Order: sequence, then structure tokens, then C-alpha cells
Amino acid sequence: MKASNILIGCFVLMASSCVSLGKYEALDTSNKRTLKELATARQELSQMKDENADLVRQNQTLTMSLGEITMAKQESDAMVKQLTSELDNSKYRYDTMMENYLQQISGKNRDLTKANDLLLSRTQELNEKEEAFRTKEAELRKKQAELMEAEESAKAALAAKEEALAAKQRELDQIRQSVTDALVGFADKGMQVETKDGKVYVSMESKLMFPSASWTVSKEGVEAIKELAKVLEENNDLNIMVEGHTDNDAYKGSTAVKDNWDLSVMRATSIVKLLLQYGPSIDPARIEAAGHGPYMPKVENDTPENKAQNRRTEIILTPKLSDLLQMLGE
Repeated sequence: MKASNILIGCFVLMASSCVSLGKYEALDTSNKRTLKELATARQELSQMKDENADLVRQNQTLTMSLGEITMAKQESDAMVKQLTSELDNSKYRYDTMMENYLQQISGKNRDLTKANDLLLSRTQELNEKEEAFRTKEAELRKKQAELMEAEESAKAALAAKEEALAAKQRELDQIRQSVTDALVGFADKGMQVETKDGKVYVSMESKLMFPSASWTVSKEGVEAIKELAKVLEENNDLNIMVEGHTDNDAYKGSTAVKDNWDLSVMRATSIVKLLLQYGPSIDPARIEAAGHGPYMPKVENDTPENKAQNRRTEIILTPKLSDLLQMLGE
């Protein structure tokens, strides 16, 4: 304000003493403009003061924010430092774990390589075994076919053999029946006919055939031999075995026969001679005679009845089985 008044006074003084009216007006106009500019400058100054106050306030606010930011930065730096340490530790653990893992992977790879090599070897071995198995299987199938063929052939041969055996059995049964029929009249006199082991056994006790200690056939025994000779003539494919047997009592005769063994042989040959006498068509080569004395008893020689059973002559009739045996041996 003082500068303005001084300036205005100066202008007035100068106008009254020094200048003309035109200059005064020019100066007045300039002064007014200057005043106006001054007012504008004042207004701008006031506005600038307000803006400055706002800036001060903003600066204070920023200063406070800067402090907070500084603290936050410090906290952030501490956190970053902590996180960096944790990251370093994690990285160390990771690197350690990864190294261990890689070592394990390397070991696993070596194991896997060995396993693959073993698998390859086993696969090759398996392929070879499968090939050998297929070969064996083919051989087995061939052998099975051959076996089935042989089995069928064997079945056919067995059936033929069974039929042959059955035929021989029928023949044997027929012979037994023929002998039984021929000797039916002597059945209750110590004569027995039975089939055993594929043979016909005609067993005649001594009471029917011989007197005690003798090998001369009795009359009734001769009749029995006659009937039997007829059957043997009709069946010329029979082998004939005549066996003499005694009990274990000591021989008491006064002839050239010394013991039961001699007696059993003599009785057997006596019957053979009668068979050939009354069966002239019987081939002598079909007949054998044997004496067993007391050494093949039917029962124990412990009672008179048992001894009577052991004193016997057996005529054993055996079919000629050469063809059948040849068939069975094939």
C-alpha cells in the first residue's frame, strides 16, 4: 500500500508541475492499468498463498505418507530378507532333494536297464521254450494219434482174444459137461469133475479105482476109464495129465514097489494104459503120467476121511492153447 500511494503521489506531482494534460491522462490510464494489474497480482498472490497452504498441507501429508511408506518399506525389506532366506533354504533343500532324486533316478535307470536286459533274456528263453513246446506238442499229437490208432488196434485184438478165450472157456465147459455126463454114474462113488485154472480136473478116489496097496484098477474103475476114454477120443485137441497121489501112511505092500511115491507112479501109468486100451484113437503123445506120492495132499492127513480124499488119481484135461497163446503173445 505504501509503495502504491507513493507511486500515485509521484504521478500527481508530476502531473501538476511537469507534464501536460495529455501526458497526464496517458499516465493515469497507465496507472489504472497498473492498479488493475496490481489487483490481479494481489489476487494471484492470494491464490498462490492458498495453493502454497495446500501444498504445505500436501507436503505434510506426503511427509507422513513417506514415513509410513518408509516404515512399510523397512517392513517390506525385512519380509523380503526373510523370504529371500526362506527361498535360499528352500532352494538348498530343493537342490539337495533334486540331487538325491537324480541319484535315485540314475540307480533306477541302471536297475531298469538290468531288468530290461533280464526281461529280454527271459523273453528269448521263453520264445525258445515255446518253440520247443510247440515241437513237443506236435510230436505229442502225432504220438497221440498213433496211440489212438494202436489203442483201436489193441481193442480189436483184445476183443478177438477175449472172444477166443470165451470160445476156449465154452469149449472147456463143454468138455467138463461131457466128462460129467459120461461119469455121472460114478459121482457118488468118489468121482469128482471140476474146472479150475482153465483145466478140467477128474478126481477119482482110490476106493473107486484101486484095492489097498495095489495099482491094479478095480472092475468099477475100469468101467469109469472106458467112459472117459470115449470122451477123450471125441476131443482130440486135449492134453492129458494123469497124476497119482497117496496119503502119508507108510506103504505096506510086499512087491517091488518100495514106497508111496512108487505106488502113485504105478497107479498113474495103469490108468494111462487103460485109456489107450479103451481109446485106441488117442495119441499117446497127448498123455503124461506122474506120481506125487503124499507130497501134494488136498487136505491135511489128520483124519481117516481126509486121508481117503488124498488117496486119489487125478486126470487133468488141458485144451491145446498154442493158437490162443500165440494170439495173446502178439
